[in-house]
Amino acid sequence: MSRIVVLPHERLCPQGAVLKAESGESICAAMLRDGIALEHACEMSCACTTCHVIVREGYDSLKPADELEDDMLDKAWGLEPNSRLSCQALPAAQELVVEIPQYTINMVSEHH
Repeated sequence: MSRIVVLPHERLCPQGAVLKAESGESICAAMLRDGIALEHACEMSCACTTCHVIVREGYDSLKPADELEDDMLDKAWGLEPNSRLSCQALPAAQELVVEIPQYTINMVSEHH
């Protein structure tokens, strides 16, 4: 299990959260399982940017993004050097601290 610290987000997670990700579980899946309603318009298939997060700590412990994820990230609002699509980022043993950006480019809202 990996520990994920989610920084406070005004709408989705006002108090912040500490999650445990199962082995092989993405950051997005862990957030959704723990009740953080992170947008994921493509159902976690790496076809949009709605689950974009910024990894504030532990970024180097993640496997590098593949070419498809890099191409999608180029379209994300508020892109930073340590941005990832949370549906593609699988935590390792090191703790991650992630920030959910205030905005997302979303043509369809899933409202899960």
